[in-house]
This record gives sequence, structure tokens and C-alpha cells, in this order.
Amino acid sequence: MIRVLVADDHHLVRTSIARVLASESDIEVVAEAENGESALSECRAHSPDIAMVDIRMPGIGGLETILKLLKSHPGTRVIVLTGQTEESTAQRLIDAGVTGFISKGTELDLMIAAVRKVASGERFISPDIAQRVVLARSEGRSNPFDQLSHRELQIATMIIHCHRVSRISEQLCLSPKTVNTYRYRIFDKLQVQSDVELTHLGLKHGLIEGFDTPR
Repeated sequence: MIRVLVADDHHLVRTSIARVLASESDIEVVAEAENGESALSECRAHSPDIAMVDIRMPGIGGLETILKLLKSHPGTRVIVLTGQTEESTAQRLIDAGVTGFISKGTELDLMIAAVRKVASGERFISPDIAQRVVLARSEGRSNPFDQLSHRELQIATMIIHCHRVSRISEQLCLSPKTVNTYRYRIFDKLQVQSDVELTHLGLKHGLIEGFDTPR
């Protein structure tokens, strides 16, 4: 049996995916999670073979959840659920060890096939995501956000989504002073002067998609 954890903050999406997967004779949905913290907790409790994680979730966010899962549960393969992931984000996650990307528009039969393929040790990337990643590489597109560290990218994204310093501090367990240090380091690397300029740059390079937004 392929043991699967499904993590998505939208109840209808999560339960629908779980129901479809559980209807297969070789797949067992061992847990569901509605946010990143819950996904990490359920993964510790059940050690699933596959963690299917929405990249846009509240709390610590889908990106942070995925990276923590990859680090703390090397035996669990991660499939990312996404609406439209920006190319550099997809490449960063692939480099980190993600073995599957499924667009939310993927047909159910293909989603089931993806779970089986990833469980067997292969990689699966939805054709539309794979095409964007390949095109970005072949055209040599540059993205200024690629120069940021993971923590800097995470904080930059939260700023773009209008999170205040106090909220970023609380969610990432950092002091407000540390968050501001990262903030000004981000400004320096990206050559922007304010949160507004950072947001405009994020919009230009598609950073709005693929990360958690304020709820």
C-alpha cells in the first residue's frame, strides 16, 4: 500500500483528493492536514510514503512546510500541489528534493498515476510546469529573487503579501529586529528602497503565485 498524507487548507479540495486516492486499492490516505503545522505533526505521527502538499497554505506556509518535510522526513517523498508556480520557485524546490509537481488542473487519472510513479522512486512533473521550467532555462531568463537565501525569499514573499513585521516574527519564531535585518538585506540585494518597490518587483517576476497569502 502507498500511504499518503494530503495537506491543503481548502476543505473541499483536500477531502476530494483524499477520497479519489482512497478509492484506489493500492493507496491509503493515512492523514489530512489543513495547514503547515498540522502537516508536519501528521507526518511525524504516520510517516507516510507520500506527502501531497499545497504550496499555498496559512501558518508557516507551504514552502516552509515542504522544506521542513524534506529535511526531517527523508523517507517521505513530497508532491507539490500548485495553481501556478513561478519557474524559479519550482526549480528551487526540485533542487531541494521535491519529486513531484501536480497542477490543480491535472486530471484525476494523471494525479493517481503521479502518486504511483513518485512512490516507485521516479519523478513526476505536470507537463505545463515542466514546460515553463524548461523554457525559462533555455531562454536564460534571470530572476533577481534567485539570489536570495531561502529565509530571505520567505520573508520577501511574506512582505509582498502584506504581512507585518510582527506577524512575520511570530510565524517564523524570529525577533522583530532579526526580521528587519533580513528586510534591509533583501532591499540591498534587490536594489529596492521600500516594501512598495519590493511588491512591484515581486509582481513583475510572478512571486505572488506559489506562496501562502494572508487569510
